[in-house]
Amino acid sequence: MKYLVAFLLLSLSLHATTIHVGKKYAVKSVKKGIALAKIGDTVIVHGGLYREGNIIIDKKIVFLGKDLPILDGEKKHEILSIHADSVVVDGFKIIKSAYATITDPCGIKVYNRSHVLIQNNVLDDNFFGIYLQNCQKCTIKNNYLKAYGKEEQQLGNGIHCWKSNDILIIANHIDGHRDGIYFEFVYDSLIWRNISINNIRYGLHFMFSHSDTYITNVFKKNGAGVAVMYTKNVKMFNNYFEENWGDAAYGLLLKDISDSYIFNNRFARNTSGIYMEGTSRIKVEKNIFESNGWGMKIQASCMENEIVNNNYLKNTFDISTNGSLVLNTFNSNYWDKYEGYDLDKNGIGDVPYHPLSLFAVLTENTPSAMLLYRSFMITLLDKSEKVLPSITPDNFIDKTPLMKSLPL
Repeated sequence: MKYLVAFLLLSLSLHATTIHVGKKYAVKSVKKGIALAKIGDTVIVHGGLYREGNIIIDKKIVFLGKDLPILDGEKKHEILSIHADSVVVDGFKIIKSAYATITDPCGIKVYNRSHVLIQNNVLDDNFFGIYLQNCQKCTIKNNYLKAYGKEEQQLGNGIHCWKSNDILIIANHIDGHRDGIYFEFVYDSLIWRNISINNIRYGLHFMFSHSDTYITNVFKKNGAGVAVMYTKNVKMFNNYFEENWGDAAYGLLLKDISDSYIFNNRFARNTSGIYMEGTSRIKVEKNIFESNGWGMKIQASCMENEIVNNNYLKNTFDISTNGSLVLNTFNSNYWDKYEGYDLDKNGIGDVPYHPLSLFAVLTENTPSAMLLYRSFMITLLDKSEKVLPSITPDNFIDKTPLMKSLPL
């Protein structure tokens, strides 16, 4: 039986043909080229402007652009709709999809399919860029997505994945959308080497998406940073969270997540590096928190989290909390504000460090108190609080503070 299947597959590949579409070819319409194609064929669309409304791919083909042909939706249509497995879309410029908040028209949308590859495309001025709906084992790779709206209501997401699994999002550049990358009910997927910048809301937004990994991405100058919500078993390695400023902005928001690992990331120049609410059993290890308003905000609803071997450098406040109970542990971190000593020269401070300042607690409850920041009296109270804690929790400590920053 297996030999028969192999023979049939070989026969299909031998009989696959290439159809050329363009002004210089017999087939001048993209839709006609797709209609003429059989399963396994390649349709090559040559450079030019094509205004053909909604283009539907309903069979397994390679859909290849040469010299970056433009598919223009004229602000009226979803441009490319994929209703077949194992389709390849490569090398197009896709512009000006329709705008509609109910149907969510896209530059490219994949409906209930698997093994679709979307790569090397430019998606410009679309409502949603690339949308996967109920898909499996699809790859979105090396695409450039740009949008121009000024308000959330005017924009969809750059790469939007819903109810999907085993998705690869690799080396895309996303700029100016509502959320750069959005996952909802997406499992066992990878987000790797993407750049997500200047998005109105989040550079990355996770919801109800378990066992996903994101590695070596850049999330910069987004309205509210990155949000991971109602999720478990997430791995976040080697990412950059930078310059996410605003009253309610953060490098990374963790809300109601558990059993996850945050390792070797850089949080720089954010309002808050990490904001944690309702999180449990999270390990935060070997990260750099530098020049943030708050390095970390850990709300009272967080418990059993371990913060270990991190560098805290030049933050206004390293740590803040709104609670009095300490249900998380801090060990072997470097704090540039630590003023202890190391008599035995083992690299670990002999005096435990209280990273939670009195002023951080005051401003958490009374934000207007920031007007007193750097006043002599506040500095004096802070120093006395670290020696004899009275308002801050006395067990909110790092018992083994490092004397030198870690070489991360």
